[in-house]
Amino acid sequence: MSSILQTLSCLSLILLVWNQVPGLQGHEFRFGPCRVEGVVLSELWEAFSAMKNTVQTQDDITSVRLLKSQVLHNVSDAESCYLVHSLLKFYLNTVFKNYHSKVAKLKISKSFSTLANNFFVIVSKLQPSKDEDMLSISESAHRRFLLFRKAFKQMDTEAALVKAFGEVDILLTWMQNFYQL
Repeated sequence: MSSILQTLSCLSLILLVWNQVPGLQGHEFRFGPCRVEGVVLSELWEAFSAMKNTVQTQDDITSVRLLKSQVLHNVSDAESCYLVHSLLKFYLNTVFKNYHSKVAKLKISKSFSTLANNFFVIVSKLQPSKDEDMLSISESAHRRFLLFRKAFKQMDTEAALVKAFGEVDILLTWMQNFYQL
């Protein structure tokens, strides 16, 4: 019995220390009613920073921006869950999936995988409400997403992939507004 108490005391002490050490406590995105724990924003930034110059130097079209202010500015907390879910799914299913062939040539596989895996974790943990009370909010977020997708589709496919991938820093900056330590 005393060994059980000692073990519990030791575990309690470990948990106490774990919660007090900066960087070890839970990290959480709060997109309105949606919560995503366990994703460390600094890891996303490090992954993108490691490949930023390589990716952004390929973008020859500097006059176009996909993640425009109409897409990301003044997004309500409730709307943010729907919008980030749509954007990250698009990045996974369209941008990362089709950019993957360039990754090995550009020697950015590790950073690319880190970013894609974390986006996948976020999307899989987000659960936007399907409640009818949220319909107008989800429609508003969907309109924002459609502005992004329309701009993407108006470009040549290869140029659009490069542009979208190069704008991950804009997306991360916006997501940072919803990050809690």
